[in-house]
Order: sequence, then structure tokens, then C-alpha cells
Amino acid sequence: MRRLPLTIALTFVFSYTAGAQWLIQDSHTSADLRGIHSIDNGVAWASGTNGTVVRTTDNGDHWQRCATPPGAEGLDFRGIQALNANTAIVMSSGKGDLSRLYKTTDACHTWRLVFANPDKDGFWDAVGLSKPWPSELSETSGVLIGDPVAGAFSVFLTSDSGETWRRWGRRGLGWKGACGERQPKASKDESLFAASNSSIVHFFSSNFLFVTGGRSGSRLVYSDSFDFDGGPPCWTTFSSVRLPLARASSSAGAFAVAAKPSGYFPLRLMVVGGDYTKPEESAGNAAFLSSKDGAHVPLSSYFIVTTPVTPPHGYRSGVAYDASTKTWVTVGPNGTDVSTDDGLNWRGLKPDPTEAPDADKNWNALSLPFVVGPKGRIGKIRSEALRP
Repeated sequence: MRRLPLTIALTFVFSYTAGAQWLIQDSHTSADLRGIHSIDNGVAWASGTNGTVVRTTDNGDHWQRCATPPGAEGLDFRGIQALNANTAIVMSSGKGDLSRLYKTTDACHTWRLVFANPDKDGFWDAVGLSKPWPSELSETSGVLIGDPVAGAFSVFLTSDSGETWRRWGRRGLGWKGACGERQPKASKDESLFAASNSSIVHFFSSNFLFVTGGRSGSRLVYSDSFDFDGGPPCWTTFSSVRLPLARASSSAGAFAVAAKPSGYFPLRLMVVGGDYTKPEESAGNAAFLSSKDGAHVPLSSYFIVTTPVTPPHGYRSGVAYDASTKTWVTVGPNGTDVSTDDGLNWRGLKPDPTEAPDADKNWNALSLPFVVGPKGRIGKIRSEALRP
């Protein structure tokens, strides 16, 4: 979805204390940041407008401004995925070949263009990579997803750490088999939001799910099985479940989804969103989904959807789970909320008296412990702040 306005950043100059909940950091950029990916050992990468990528290897104490990929000075980098401290893939969002993937393997000193959108009317929204599975595999798999083209969401897969990408269903867009379309079909006026690179969860190989929005409402769409050309004809199917999120507007729906670590099944998922033109509106901005043990096909028959008793306090564009404190965290332009009861009740995570009063606000995306926002805004949420 390409109509996301840039939120307005506020100036943040204040002292940090040991009791602070947010540690606001110097990103060395004024770009609007929407992509953030934190991995092990204090490594994180972030991305944004004007071909901007920044990187830290010391848990955010210092952020390095990366070289701009060639020809990317005017691109909007909405998503980034890190493989390690030296290797990452960054995704730009734009119509047609303004949607691109660049890869670095030398700590962002140089970049290579590895893939450009082959669909002139396409628009990429999110990219996700996951650790190799089975564990003896050395290459990382991943999925790239974009707005509908010819009535179906655009899906591309990689199995070699992002070096090459192929369209879902090797026979190409619109190929039909015994089970019908091999592509995930879109409803009229249904789309994705490139708000935080959080509309997709990739598990391994060709197993993934994503959330949608738009005038037709919101869905969670899931690849039930595998991307095979051969084998039983119905092994490649998609299921979906309707989500009780804000609807009837091109600016409303599900913006982010995250999985709670619990093994592969049963799944525990948190979905957040709302209407980005109404940042204070709490109605229809969150839902929690859980699947029954040992069952996942078809998805819609086995998911229990729960809506909050006390919802987050406005439109939310990013969500994540902190396993150490068993806490869900969600962020948006007007604040930050946390839940310790699997999304039934949310409370605002407010700054303490030593912090600026807007320390909880103006966030676009998160990959714990980091949060990013407009005008180069990067913060780090201390785990102590999440403890009851």
C-alpha cells in the first residue's frame, strides 16, 4: 500500500539515566526510518528514505551510516533483513522497478542489486528471511511479497540467502493446476501495507503467512504446504481467516503480524493495525490468533481469534514478543503499548520522569530491543521496562 504519510518527528534532546525506559540513540541520519532488524550479539540494521541504511554492532551505542547502494539515492528502503554483522538485504518499495533488493556481504561498504520487480504495476511491501531449516543447511530461505498484480499477491522465494529469487509457483504468474490458481488471490481493493516490513512472517522454505487490509477488510493468508511443481496437485494451497480489524477504508486494516515462539505448531500470532489516518482510534486495532494443537490445514478451521478487552491506545504499525519477560510490545505514532496476557489487555508504556514526555511516541517499526521512526529516530527499549 503506497499512501503512507510520513509522521512528524519531534526534537529529542535529553539526558539518560539508569532508570530510563527508552534510550534514544544517534542514528547519524535524518531519513525517515521504517525498516529495522535486530539479531544476536548486539547487531542491528535499519533502513529508510533516500537509500539510507544504518548499522550497529555494539547494541546501539554507535550507529554507522552505510554506503548508499548504487542508483538508490532516491529509493525508499521500507524493509531490511540481516543475516549477520556483515551481510544484509535491503528492500525498496515503489512502483515497478523502483521496488528492488540490494545485498551487502562486507558490512555495507558495497552493495549489489540482486533483484528488481519484474511487474511494471507491482509494489513490494515486505521481505522476510529465516534461519536455515533443517539446521544442517547452510543457506537461508526467505519470501518477498507485494501488492496484487493481475488479481493475486506477488510472492517471490529465495533458498540461497537472497542471491536469486523466483516467483511462487515455478510456472509463473497465474498458472492453474488441478486445485486452481497457484497464487494467493486478492479480494477487490485488498492490499498490503509497507509500513514497517512487518506484514509477513516467514517460517522456513515456502511456509509463510501475511496480513492484509483495505476496503474489503483484513485477512491472514497462509501457505498451507509447499511450492512444488510436481507431486499431488493440492499440495500447494492457501488458506485464510478474516480478521476483526478496522475496515471499509484504503487506509485501514492489519499492518503487522508477529509469532510467539512456541515451536512450529500450535501457532500463536499477534496482529495489529487500525487506520493510519486516525492514529488515536483504538477500535479494531489488534487481534490474537491461536491454532489448535497439531492441526493447520485448512487454517481457517483451526484458528481461534481473540480481540482485546483493553486494546492498544491507537493505530499500531509494529508488534513483537519479548520472550524474556513474556510481553508483547506494539508501537505507533501516538505511543507504545504492552501486554502480558497474550493481548487481552494492553497498557501504555509511558516515559518515566527523567525522560522526555514524547519518548514513547513517533515510532514506525520495532525489532526488539530497537524501535525506529521519522527523521532518523532510533530508540532502545530496556528489558527492565517490560517487567511487571
